[in-house]
Amino acid sequence: MRRHSWAALLAAALLVVLAVVAAVLPVPFVTFSPGPTVNVLGKYDDKPIISVQGRRTYADGGALRLVTIIPSGPSDKVSLPEMVAAWADPDRSVYPYDAIYAKQDTRASVKQQSGQEMVSSQDNAVAAALGVLKIPFRSVTKIAAVTKGGPADGHLRVGDVVVSANGRTVGSLKSLTGVVRPLAVGSPVTMVVRRDGRRVVERMRTTSAPDDAKASALRVAIGAGYAFPFQVEIGLDQNIGGPSGGLMFAMSIYDVLTPGSLTDGRSVAGTGEIDAQGKVGVIGGIQQKLVGAQDDGARLFLVPAGNCAEALDGHYDPKKLRLVKVKTLAEAIKDVKAWTANPNAKLTRCTK
Repeated sequence: MRRHSWAALLAAALLVVLAVVAAVLPVPFVTFSPGPTVNVLGKYDDKPIISVQGRRTYADGGALRLVTIIPSGPSDKVSLPEMVAAWADPDRSVYPYDAIYAKQDTRASVKQQSGQEMVSSQDNAVAAALGVLKIPFRSVTKIAAVTKGGPADGHLRVGDVVVSANGRTVGSLKSLTGVVRPLAVGSPVTMVVRRDGRRVVERMRTTSAPDDAKASALRVAIGAGYAFPFQVEIGLDQNIGGPSGGLMFAMSIYDVLTPGSLTDGRSVAGTGEIDAQGKVGVIGGIQQKLVGAQDDGARLFLVPAGNCAEALDGHYDPKKLRLVKVKTLAEAIKDVKAWTANPNAKLTRCTK
């Protein structure tokens, strides 16, 4: 065989090897795919997703849809072919790994953080809805996370309102740390919390702090929360997390607490982080959320103002799904009311 023939065979063999390596080795990217939508006015496990005790509620036969995305996880190994396929699919997106996850992130840590954000999102949603309705409430300190296997595991619960620790009033993480950290490791701690409207006393022993083996810790996270004049619970699949459902939670709470139907029996979707004052913040994965909303029959989509430019480049049909720019919960409610009264009403459009 001639020399150039051997060279051609060698080159072909190298290409095959490189192709196999490229197909196997992971690339530092994360893929986003459209996820399912959830009608927050509906039920989960045969129970209303929005449950209110101590206040009259009103039914709405329409849909206020929370939208989701499915990202590849922090430990998932995205191959080059998978990345290219996602990049070529108009319904999916590709992002650099470092833009989505930290190096130390794991599936468990991301799920825990997402759960904490969901708790905060729900509290803010109730606060925002009650603010629009002019119903007063007050600020409190709540348990935001409990480390599995830690001293508080089995004693404290996410959502517990912290009252005191060892007889001292606790109003922040700093004040709790000030009580617990100076104690000898293994010392008893008595926590008083309010849970489901009841005063509960829980006793546990400290463990060593992550940053100092001689300092004590309970391995819990504390965050700002609110005490409301009646109980509002949001029951949702635990696999759905993060802060981006805040706007739709707030819309649904407002709808449940007011007479009549906000949706007029129609399907509205939206997304956006929300704070207690009702301001709507930007989120990730807006383009994939548009796809999921349109597939599930939504005809109006509430877009955070900061996401409008990205949303307009999404793969959706403007003839089927109308995008509306919102900055606050009050604006979103006003827009939905105007749209249900007249689908051709002039609303604040998304622009680049």
